[in-house]
Amino acid sequence: MKLLLITAVSDFEKEIKQLLKKVNVKSYSYNNVKGVSNTTTEELNSNWFGAEHIENDSVVFYVFVDKEKVDHFFEQVHLFNSKLDSVSKIHLASFNIEKHN
Repeated sequence: MKLLLITAVSDFEKEIKQLLKKVNVKSYSYNNVKGVSNTTTEELNSNWFGAEHIENDSVVFYVFVDKEKVDHFFEQVHLFNSKLDSVSKIHLASFNIEKHN
C-alpha cells in the first residue's frame, strides 16, 4: 500500500480526478487549500504588487493505492504535465505505508 500526495492549482482539479479514474482509483480525499509561493528579493523588486508571499487557490489529494497503480499514475501525471504550456503543474509524491487497517 502506498499513499499518494497530489497538489496542484485548483484549475487542475477536474483533470486530477480524471487521471485517478483512468488508473482505476475508486476512492480518495481532497481539500481546497491556499498554496503559497515565496519570492526571492530579486523577484520582489520586479514584482508589480511588491508582495513577498503570493497565494494561489490550490487543491491537495490524499490517495491510498496498491503499489501496482503507482507507476502508472506517475506516468499519466508526467504525460499531462509535459503537454502544459503553463509554469504550474501537478505535483506528486508517493510514500510507503508501513501498517494500515
